[in-house]
Amino acid sequence: MTFLDLDDCRLKYSQRGEGPDIVWIPGGDQSGDCYNELLDLMGDGFRHTTFDPRGAGQTETASQPPWPISTMAQDCAELISQVCEPPVVLVGLSLGALIVQEVTLSEPDLVRIAIPMGTGAKKSGFFYEWEETEILFAEAGNRLPSDLALIHYAAFCYPAEVLGSDELWQKCKSYLEMTSVDRDQRMMAAQWRACLEYDSTTRLPDCQVPMHVVAFEQDLQTPPARGKLVADLAGNGHFHVLPGMGHFSMFGHKPEAVCDLIKSILKAA
Repeated sequence: MTFLDLDDCRLKYSQRGEGPDIVWIPGGDQSGDCYNELLDLMGDGFRHTTFDPRGAGQTETASQPPWPISTMAQDCAELISQVCEPPVVLVGLSLGALIVQEVTLSEPDLVRIAIPMGTGAKKSGFFYEWEETEILFAEAGNRLPSDLALIHYAAFCYPAEVLGSDELWQKCKSYLEMTSVDRDQRMMAAQWRACLEYDSTTRLPDCQVPMHVVAFEQDLQTPPARGKLVADLAGNGHFHVLPGMGHFSMFGHKPEAVCDLIKSILKAA
């Protein structure tokens, strides 16, 4: 277990392997360890860095929420500067994808290739209303019972193929049990509020770092159209859709598909 001491934050991170740096940023409610299976599949030839963003895992903070995405991105930028050899490949899912966008936009010299997955440029419409409702529910001190939380978030995280298969469901639900069940509601609300308030639309056109946006065909949290807008707005944007996958499909469902795509992006760079 390794920590990086920042001004008001003790950031828990881990590194493994040797080679060019890839930094993996987890989604909301997740710690960096969520990527362990993917890192095994990526194999040798890279140095992988993961970390726990504020509000999840074992990272400790002196300041209290709110923490905007820009603050989490500054944590990530300092980690890259101090324990990696930039520019790095920066990969993130959901909340982590917004951090990828923000680091790339604010500190472009640190990033060689940006790969935000399951992302958007700005919350609006149903997605704003859904996330705001979840946040207000948590901020009011409410908590879904563990068994209900598991089922509730499963529908937003996994596609019909997983939910319709007893075997796949038994395999995948353990990932939800590690994130969506028995979370600190105040910390969850803080992370989700940062996502809700983020807006990269006006700055993406000036971004010349290659930004490879990865969307999942059956993603109910950030449908492909949301990711395509990021790629279309970005000055050097590229768009990829993985068929038959949901927001969490890289965990237990089809991690090989995500690794194969990332490897192909890096090979073509």
